[in-house]
Amino acid sequence: MSSEQDHLKETDTEARFEFKKEQKAAFTAEKGLNEETIRVISEDKDEPEWMLERRLRALKQFQKMPMPTDWPGQPDLSEVDVDQIVPYIRPDVEVRGGVDDWRDLPDDIKDTFDKLGIPEAEKNALSGVGAQYESEVVYQNMQERWEEKGVVFMNMDQAVQEHEDIVKEYFMTKCVPPSDNKFAALHGAIWSGGSFVYVPEDTTVDMPVQAYFRMNSEGMGQFEHTLIVAEKGSEVHYIEGCSAPKYSAFNLHSGGVEVFVGEDAHVQYSTVQNWSKNTYNLNTKRAIVEKGGRMEWISGSMGSKATMLYPASILKGRGASDNHITIAFAGEGQNIDTGAKVYHNAPETKSTIESKSISKDGGRTNYRGLVHIANGAKNSSTSVECDALMFDNESTSDTMPYMEINESTVDVAHEATVGKIGDEDVFYLQSRGLDDDDAKQMIVSGFIEPITEELPIEYAVELNRLVELEMEGSLG
Repeated sequence: MSSEQDHLKETDTEARFEFKKEQKAAFTAEKGLNEETIRVISEDKDEPEWMLERRLRALKQFQKMPMPTDWPGQPDLSEVDVDQIVPYIRPDVEVRGGVDDWRDLPDDIKDTFDKLGIPEAEKNALSGVGAQYESEVVYQNMQERWEEKGVVFMNMDQAVQEHEDIVKEYFMTKCVPPSDNKFAALHGAIWSGGSFVYVPEDTTVDMPVQAYFRMNSEGMGQFEHTLIVAEKGSEVHYIEGCSAPKYSAFNLHSGGVEVFVGEDAHVQYSTVQNWSKNTYNLNTKRAIVEKGGRMEWISGSMGSKATMLYPASILKGRGASDNHITIAFAGEGQNIDTGAKVYHNAPETKSTIESKSISKDGGRTNYRGLVHIANGAKNSSTSVECDALMFDNESTSDTMPYMEINESTVDVAHEATVGKIGDEDVFYLQSRGLDDDDAKQMIVSGFIEPITEELPIEYAVELNRLVELEMEGSLG
């Protein structure tokens, strides 16, 4: 193992995620969601009129749409009261849109991201970094060599001003319209911050770009929006990290992600989310994939009280492909409901879904997925594999796959396994010198290895460490 990996392994992950800072803000909106709040936020951002109009339309949709309450086995959302959420907190940073020199950040914000390892990650392995604190991006930087090739990586608020034509065309119009669901409408009304990535035709960004989202304040909501446009023949890997410390009041995270994968382009979207156990994580993520394009979703989700997360891909062109890989971990009092949706709308399209879930101390995990193969999508194929591992008789894990197959000349496969950590497996490892905890940790590491090996080494080490802390009950 390299010295860099040793350093990452020895990092006190629990301390890095659980520390809190005293709230310092330049502007804080009132609790709740109404037209006046939307107008105040839009004015504070100096947005164009068309964005304000989209926000207000989304607000009307949110107000008339019911909460999702009738899904079998879904997490309890009765505690989610938007009127008790602070929807927008602008951190006290002099430069709107974020600084491009780490030294220019206020000490308290800089210390937060220093502890999370963001500067070190940027130096060692990344093409560009964005860091969001509360509701706005406070730091944004892109390596000059990529800027010279026309690659754009900036925060969404800045993109609204500087790349208005692209944002106006793609922002919540084709991929995730506010009418999709109540939380998409909420997001459309109150979104703030997030990432804008544009990769020109035939350009390969061979080092990942990263965004990190941190909620620090109690009782707030974070609603960042990520928009990725990869033109024909381009390639990019976007990595997202998320965290929040634990408070007595609940927090809400309702982000939105829209990815447009051009003809023969390749986008990988990786996320490691470690919310506190009083955070509701309710996101809407979707990609549209053109002819020959390839989309990959890699997700690690843990820490929240409840998560409902189902990244979706629409395979629009012949030969488009999609790959979903998910790890979910639920401990005491947690309900992690994750899965994937894939729509095969063209011939010779391909999708694979691999889900790994772990539950302990009465926690619940669930795979909820949809594969739709449209009439005419000939010679398409899909494979769904769901594996669940439980620590005890109190924990639960369910699999709810749903398949709509409207074409006969296709290949469809589904496999699901559910099992407990067996006493004989633990005993065998103990006979080789491991104690009980180390034996269980080794079993879990082997269980999730097919997924962690798809991540860059820094994130694979981090994810394994977070799983270990969840097993110890140390997080949240």
